[in-house]
Amino acid sequence: MEERKLIKSPNTERANRVPPGQRVVQTFPVLHYGAVHRLDPATWTLEVYGLVEKQIKLSFRQFVELPQAQVLCDIHCVTGWSRLGNLWEGVSTGTIRELLNMLPEARYAIVHGAGRFSTNLSLSDFFQPDVLLAVSHDGAVLSPEHGYPVRLVVPRLYFWKSAKWVTGIEFVKEDRPGFWESHGYHNRGDPWLEERYS
Repeated sequence: MEERKLIKSPNTERANRVPPGQRVVQTFPVLHYGAVHRLDPATWTLEVYGLVEKQIKLSFRQFVELPQAQVLCDIHCVTGWSRLGNLWEGVSTGTIRELLNMLPEARYAIVHGAGRFSTNLSLSDFFQPDVLLAVSHDGAVLSPEHGYPVRLVVPRLYFWKSAKWVTGIEFVKEDRPGFWESHGYHNRGDPWLEERYS
């Protein structure tokens, strides 16, 4: 079996791993707006487009055949819970970058998910080494409630930035608020600065 590269998110090395206003939980709460989306991997695709020389479109099979990585990280929900020591597996955003020729004017990534969900990230945040397009969590395939078949994982920001049911990545010049950012959440969402709401 192919050995997966293990990336430890820097926040797991902190003496105090719990940001202000957070409490540690052992469970993995399910929070989302509206219905749970149930996507079929047989028809799922990931489209990468916008300010790139050539758009790419990957089937689920093509996606999982890309080099895989593991990320060990803590996650922090804006509602106040934190879950420490999560192990995710999937494709790093750095691997996606290697497939592309981004145009120099690209400044932001807009990550799109099923149900018109989206989130916005600066390229600096999107391409951190511990950012992953995950297919499994703690050794188990993601459930639909947690974003199956693919969810974004951005360990250094509040967990709403880790969009579920990912179907597209759009590179743009101008920042554009995503779903939650358009509904009163902070544009960036650093849990250590308590950037919860705008």
